[in-house]
Amino acid sequence: MKKYRLLVTTIIAMGIILIGTSNPITNLYKSTNLISKGITRKDDKEKIKEEKPLICIDPGHQERGDSNPEAVAPGSSQTKARVSSGATGISTKKPEYILNLEASTVLKHILEGKGYRVIMTRETHNVNISNAERARLANEKNSDMVVRIHADSLDNSSKTGASILIPAKENKYTTSIYEASNQCAQVVKNQMTNAGIKVNGIFERGDLTGFNWSTVPVVLVEMGFLSNYNEDQMMSNPEYQRKLMQSVADGVEEYLRQKN
Repeated sequence: MKKYRLLVTTIIAMGIILIGTSNPITNLYKSTNLISKGITRKDDKEKIKEEKPLICIDPGHQERGDSNPEAVAPGSSQTKARVSSGATGISTKKPEYILNLEASTVLKHILEGKGYRVIMTRETHNVNISNAERARLANEKNSDMVVRIHADSLDNSSKTGASILIPAKENKYTTSIYEASNQCAQVVKNQMTNAGIKVNGIFERGDLTGFNWSTVPVVLVEMGFLSNYNEDQMMSNPEYQRKLMQSVADGVEEYLRQKN
């Protein structure tokens, strides 16, 4: 009888201790060794989710440009317009800012399907976010990679193909992010080429505000030429958009795997 009373008293005491703690469920898991046996608690799952790489997608341009000047780099006296509305398709007459957001949304869904965390610099057209502000957003969120989505345009309507832009190696503002940006661009280029997409090459740029303000590795994908009749139509085709963005997403994924 004494042994029985002692057992009951012990059980009650343990219950009081567990209830009095800030996280009794956590202590129960620890005391029963469930964690070490591979049973994952909800807060552990949330922590794992938060540790997934964060990718910032920047759909280039916006509905209305802003010609007010901003510094092209931190501390620079040189300025450029804060942001423009972009080009327009020669065939579809679709503004670039609309096309860029369409493709960026597809890219977002593909990356999220792969388990990555994704933020967008804009999800509507009626915004006013400068190129420097877009870069600073990615910096402040501690993004692992920035992917900027644009479309090209030239007076030469015969020019076709995608291009990948990266920060310049010799630019003092982007020296620290050049190597990682170049590595990601190389992998993205390979994935795009393997998917049958024409890629004109990888080009370094030291004059882009969005690059110069970035402390995060960044690639800019020019999807093709709006000034070419056929390519303009292709870029608005949902199937081609998905094919193009799938190859970009696969490239980013491969880069992040290599990095880790």
